[in-house]
Amino acid sequence: MPALLRQGPFRRYWVGQSVSLVGDQISLLALPLAAVIILHADAAEMGWLATAQLLPALLFSLAAGSWVDRRASRRRIMIVSDLARAGLIASLPVAYAFDLLSLTQLYLTAFAVGSLTVLFDVCNATLFVALVPGTRYVEANSLINGSRSLAYVAGPSAGGFLVQMLAAPLALVADAFTYLLSARCLTSIDPVEPPPSAPAKGHFTAGLRWIMRSPVMRATFAASSTIQFFNFMFHTLFVLYVTSELGLGAGLLGIVLAVGAAGGLVGAATAGRVARRLGIGRSAVLGYTLFSAPLLLVPLAGGPTPVVLGLLFLAELGSCVGAIADVSVSSLQAALIPDALRARVTGAYRTLTHGVRPLGALTAGALGTAIGLRPTLWIGTAGALLCLLWVLPSPVPHIRELPTPETEVVAGSAATDEARGKRGAGTDSEAESEAGEGLGAEVGPGREARPETKAGPGT
Repeated sequence: MPALLRQGPFRRYWVGQSVSLVGDQISLLALPLAAVIILHADAAEMGWLATAQLLPALLFSLAAGSWVDRRASRRRIMIVSDLARAGLIASLPVAYAFDLLSLTQLYLTAFAVGSLTVLFDVCNATLFVALVPGTRYVEANSLINGSRSLAYVAGPSAGGFLVQMLAAPLALVADAFTYLLSARCLTSIDPVEPPPSAPAKGHFTAGLRWIMRSPVMRATFAASSTIQFFNFMFHTLFVLYVTSELGLGAGLLGIVLAVGAAGGLVGAATAGRVARRLGIGRSAVLGYTLFSAPLLLVPLAGGPTPVVLGLLFLAELGSCVGAIADVSVSSLQAALIPDALRARVTGAYRTLTHGVRPLGALTAGALGTAIGLRPTLWIGTAGALLCLLWVLPSPVPHIRELPTPETEVVAGSAATDEARGKRGAGTDSEAESEAGEGLGAEVGPGREARPETKAGPGT
């Protein structure tokens, strides 16, 4: 058993997160199936449902981060969010049982659950560092990403079974239960959380300004946004392309996706060893490359079915091994972000990176109609590799080990000022140097690791 899982608080936190991730995958299948099978939604209505799920991250992440950083107990907010999401999801099978389910309820539920998920996630970034020592960030993120990859395998299978045995709305009961279990796990832990930040002028935008001033965060943000945009172009058309142009049925497609998810398990399991051998920064660059490059095999696929399947297997498996980037970048960001700004930086990061998702989907639809599916997939897969243009010239590849947090004087960040004083930072220029180009040097074992997650390329 990994050392972290022998620690009760983290083990209970990890169990709650793992079960909830499986429930999310069940809903990811059951919710659209409920719209299509029960309510006979057309393409436009399915588009509105997808928009309702994506929109909260763009609208509320920045405000949620600003609000959460002034709260003393982020864990309690997460518990309330879990309970509220359980109630909202449970309302769908109840409405179905009484023949009251409607598309309007699906839209409102998807939007409300998405909004609560934003709140949960910005709190989660702070709770994570309160539970995990700084030297164990990579190990902890590897465990969580391993659970995520396993959920990608088990969740759709469980969801498909439940939909077949019951009905799509009734299958959502399982997701509601996982939220309750997550809330129960959170009530059983009580870590010492960082103190709330003091409200001050500029508090709302402090996280965004901090990202823009940090060369490391700026590079990983730009790389993640690039991947999000082009990856959503790819995934918007992937199923249509595989079924209509390559002629694969739903069963074969499901096997392909399951193999890809197994690649995610490999990536999560090997991320720690890769980071130790290459350094945390170079392992992030490797992960970005592995996440993007193998997908070039998808538009390349053609010919006999065995050849097509072989190329798709390799593409999905190789891309999901890119979970190395999720682990490395999440760990790097957890180490860098000051506690007083953590929720605001997470909120700003999600606003910017998640905001390009609907743009990628819309671009894919327009280009797919204008130039065809295969050419659009070439653009989506090749374009994702442009993420390397952001990270290669940055300090990221030169970071060997997890550094201490970047300490800057930011409006509304009294705790950061206090940290500067304790560490003896005499001037603003010294703090700026540490937060800026100082990270470009090799960060070796002599640098103190600070005890203490969307964010990798996909979050």
